[in-house]
Amino acid sequence: MPALLKNHIAVITGAGSGIGRAIAVGYAHEGAQVLVLDINGETAAKTAADIRAGSGKAQHFTLDVTDRAACRATAAKVATEVGQVSILVNNAGINRRNAFTADPDAVVKDWQDIMAINLNGVFNVTHAFLGALRATKGRIVNIASIQSFMHVRTPNSPAYTSAKHGVLGFTRALAAELGKDGVRVNAIGPGLIETPLNAQVRANNPELVKIFLDHTPLGRAGKPEDIAGPAIFLASDLSAYVTGTIVMADGGYRTI
Repeated sequence: MPALLKNHIAVITGAGSGIGRAIAVGYAHEGAQVLVLDINGETAAKTAADIRAGSGKAQHFTLDVTDRAACRATAAKVATEVGQVSILVNNAGINRRNAFTADPDAVVKDWQDIMAINLNGVFNVTHAFLGALRATKGRIVNIASIQSFMHVRTPNSPAYTSAKHGVLGFTRALAAELGKDGVRVNAIGPGLIETPLNAQVRANNPELVKIFLDHTPLGRAGKPEDIAGPAIFLASDLSAYVTGTIVMADGGYRTI
């Protein structure tokens, strides 16, 4: 059995489904003890149970990443009941597709909700686990986006683009600061990935999917498992001299 992450304890937020679930399963397959965090306790429990059914090691915790006190409490509970975390994946996120010129109340709510989860949530969880990550010379993997660089040519909330720019900036800032502690901080930039988060949009707007695929050299949407490989690389010793960067997993979207 592969063991690139043997003896590591890995926390993954938003791991009840989609990209987070795929990363959790991939990490467990590589020997990590996985802690599945999600605001939906039922899906988190299902991911952890499926990992254990496949002979992996996993536990689940219900967590709202916007709740800073809850993040600190979860980190303390993990330290007491499980051990020192050495890998953190900040994956939890949402998206909305209202234009900035849409209903003003909707635009304001989009901004507040998306920033609270996609950017402040990354800060909250990272800050809560920082002591453990410094003690273990750990690895942080943030899920950014192609929208960390551009606002894509499809209906999309400007809040999402702004938040994902922030995630990349946060990644670079932490890499610069925490390098002296032996902590590596990197990001992954997914393109269009088929997840429950965007299932309804894909089903109801095939033209949107076509716009993405016409701009993607590989000619297909990604699967959650396509993100697990880069996440394993960035968490493992294979990337021992890699920090402050973003690994694009977008089918080549940014090349054209």
